[in-house]
Amino acid sequence: MTGERSGTGDPTRTLELLWRGGPHGTGDRPARGRKPRITVDGIVAAAVAVADRDGIAAMSMPRVAESLGVGTMSLYTHVPGKAELIDLMVDAVLAERDLPRAGRPGRADWRSRVELYAESTLALHRRHPWLRQVSLVRPPLGPGLLAQEEFLIAALSGSGLPTAEIAPAAGAVAAAVDSAAGAEVEYAHAERADGQSDDAWWAARASFWEHHFDPEGHPAIAALWQAGALDRSAGEAARAAGAFGLARLLDGIEARARAAADPAAGPPR
Repeated sequence: MTGERSGTGDPTRTLELLWRGGPHGTGDRPARGRKPRITVDGIVAAAVAVADRDGIAAMSMPRVAESLGVGTMSLYTHVPGKAELIDLMVDAVLAERDLPRAGRPGRADWRSRVELYAESTLALHRRHPWLRQVSLVRPPLGPGLLAQEEFLIAALSGSGLPTAEIAPAAGAVAAAVDSAAGAEVEYAHAERADGQSDDAWWAARASFWEHHFDPEGHPAIAALWQAGALDRSAGEAARAAGAFGLARLLDGIEARARAAADPAAGPPR
């Protein structure tokens, strides 16, 4: 369930803070005087730590200030408010993936590069489970997001897709990967939240199969069950679904690229 939205803060100040390390960014650089006790980077790191430990709902300016040992008003001299801070947090964790840029060593073919993106994104969600609760419909336009977009577009540019289809394909890959990663993390969160394992949850509902499930009314499910194809925990099933979905999506991209290269062959089946 989404708890926060990115992109709701002051646009000018947010962009200045997101790009503080870039050629036109602003940072904690006072012209004169003592070095500040806290910095934007320190505030962002503290906010991420609070969210990692207690969830995004628990992250507030007072909680972050407390973790840094300063008064809440000290934070506002660096970050205008929670909305801007959420954008900074999201972009900072997106940048953790350190995806290879052009000219840097990495996986050679486009498909393995997309798979690297999926692996690193799943690891990111595992480290920061609160990320699934932040809507990125209006994303933070920072270095972390642009590195993601550049990596995916560069990877898919090598697939043979027509130029007009590369951006939609990148969006489809990102949506599939984020959805699968969020689902897996959600299952893990449920187990931590109530202290009940997935096996224990199903064991408490074992009577469902005996007293409520109708095999004749649901023959397709019954056939899979009898074949042992449903003998997975919810978390394992989520991982399998994510891997299957990404693989078939990449198969489709590959087929589309072949068809585009040879129109006489007709549309991919």
